[in-house]
Amino acid sequence: MKIENTKAQMRKGVLEYCILSILKDDDAYVAEILETLKDAKMLVVEGTIYPLLTRLKNAGLLSYRWEESTSGPPRKYYGLTDTGKVFLTELNTTWSELQGAVNLVTKQKNK
Repeated sequence: MKIENTKAQMRKGVLEYCILSILKDDDAYVAEILETLKDAKMLVVEGTIYPLLTRLKNAGLLSYRWEESTSGPPRKYYGLTDTGKVFLTELNTTWSELQGAVNLVTKQKNK
């Protein structure tokens, strides 16, 4: 079994949570979202993020707006809907519980 496959699956599992968290304070366009993920060492490509953003939008968690750009074509900015904000709050609780459980099982202390 290759460790890279497992690492990729772990990243995939938290990607939705990370994207919603990135958008919690400000709207962002895809390049900004990808840059934030890259800075956090979560390497994601556009081909992965676009279907996920569409799924989150279709679920009513995200909305988008087009905004003109001074350096190219218009940009699609994504933001959390009110439903998305509630969903993210619930995910924060779930993440804390999961993190505590994993730390307990793996005998790591919270930092």
